[in-house]
Amino acid sequence: MGISRRDFLMRVGQVGGYSAAFATMQSLGLMPMKGVQAEEIQAAAGVGKGVKVVVLGGGIGGLVSAYELRKLGYDVTVLEARERPGGRNWTGRAGVEVCFCDGSKQAIKWEEGNYQNLGPARLPSIHLTMLGYCRELGVPLEVEINTSRSTLLQNDRANGGKPVLQRKAINDTRGHVSELLSKCVAQGALDSELSKEDRERMTAFLKYYGPLDDKGAYVGSDRAGYKTTPGAGAQEGIPEVPLDMRVLLDEDFWYDLFIEENFDWQATMMQPVGGMDRIPYAFAKSLGPIVQYNSPVTEIRKTSNGVRVSYTQGGATKQIEAAYCITALPFSMLKKIPNDLSKPYRKAVDESTMGGGYKIAWESRRFWEQDYNIYGGLSYLMEGPSPIWYPSSRLMHPTGVVVSGYSDELNTPFYNLTLEEKFAASRASIEKIHPGHGKDLMNPVFCGWSRVPWNEGSWISSYGGGKSGYDVIIQPDGPIYFAGDTASHIVGWQEGAALSARRAVGMISDKVKSAKLAGVAAGAVLS
Repeated sequence: MGISRRDFLMRVGQVGGYSAAFATMQSLGLMPMKGVQAEEIQAAAGVGKGVKVVVLGGGIGGLVSAYELRKLGYDVTVLEARERPGGRNWTGRAGVEVCFCDGSKQAIKWEEGNYQNLGPARLPSIHLTMLGYCRELGVPLEVEINTSRSTLLQNDRANGGKPVLQRKAINDTRGHVSELLSKCVAQGALDSELSKEDRERMTAFLKYYGPLDDKGAYVGSDRAGYKTTPGAGAQEGIPEVPLDMRVLLDEDFWYDLFIEENFDWQATMMQPVGGMDRIPYAFAKSLGPIVQYNSPVTEIRKTSNGVRVSYTQGGATKQIEAAYCITALPFSMLKKIPNDLSKPYRKAVDESTMGGGYKIAWESRRFWEQDYNIYGGLSYLMEGPSPIWYPSSRLMHPTGVVVSGYSDELNTPFYNLTLEEKFAASRASIEKIHPGHGKDLMNPVFCGWSRVPWNEGSWISSYGGGKSGYDVIIQPDGPIYFAGDTASHIVGWQEGAALSARRAVGMISDKVKSAKLAGVAAGAVLS
């Protein structure tokens, strides 16, 4: 029985990843997908004049909410529990302390100019909203080298445990798969629904994509690297011998092989010069006294005119009343605050769970650059803290900060390790990928977001009520609206927080406009 062109493309994608499917589509004359610009908030200038809004939380969701509300003329106040803006957008550098809920602290002692983004660290080029704010606020950006074929893949049970260059693993996989597909095409094993022209184009494409020799076999390629690199005089390049396909087909081994093909991981990736926290500090500078720091919320109540929020500041309990409230607090915090959310909303919040993402960062001599010719990107291990994330900033500087372990520690044995045991495991991962260089690591810092005050979680894992819980919180509960990546389908990214904030501001403005029109109509009737 034959298969359709659609099914064939799906199978190519399943075997060879997005890049194979995309290239196949191009070879068949199909069009690639285009990006979409962020939509403007549909509200007239000055619509918020005389309307008060209180925003809870000074992370990206809260800051974007306040920034857009102010543009529209609202009287807005942001209440932030910390002494700084940004929430999870937090950069570690010399002089910063990483504090946990149990009172333990880690002082960062890195060289001046070295840093690590302890929260978000990437700005994909498809996240046009956040890139637009960087442009608007004057936050300079540089390339974040998210992928590099010079990085490594390692599995204790494959290739004798020896790391493999990504360029070799990726291109040898492509070659073997292309050889198999080419044989299928040649033997007519696909189907009559692929036309003669399609088969000819596929054969030509696979010969180049592999690349394959004149007999349709994959015998290696300089794309996978060289045993001897080309040089001057008589020094010709000698390509590496291909990896055995059985090694490449080990499921665990190639689990991370195509991670860069994820839609929001593809080049170009960017980062603010000097650290991701340049973004929240730019928002905070623009907003000025609108953002009230060291002001944790203690109660949220609805009133006949909107909301009343209680908070502490300078040791005193204070209250603020407003027509509307946007809460951009993590649900791990919101569920601890006395409130009168309606029952479905309370269920969605109270029964939610948060992830426990962590990073372990080390200062070190840049052995990855000096000894391995790796500049940025990520190496992956199947066992132990992973990935190894190399810095994109300060290339060729003598020292830098490298991450060895960025994952979720909740419900894993790693969670129960002591801090020293976590550092030892992280160092061991470096040793697996870069033998002999564990000794170069110094000044380690662990940031586990489930342990950080005012967050107690990295990102939303589940909503009370599942999908129906999400459907609840993306709608307002009377005068209370939700913002943050939790109220988006882009969880864990600043883009999700920004888009949800803009949506909340738009919904409030629609409400305000309707109320004002109703008031005008009522006045006309009375007159």
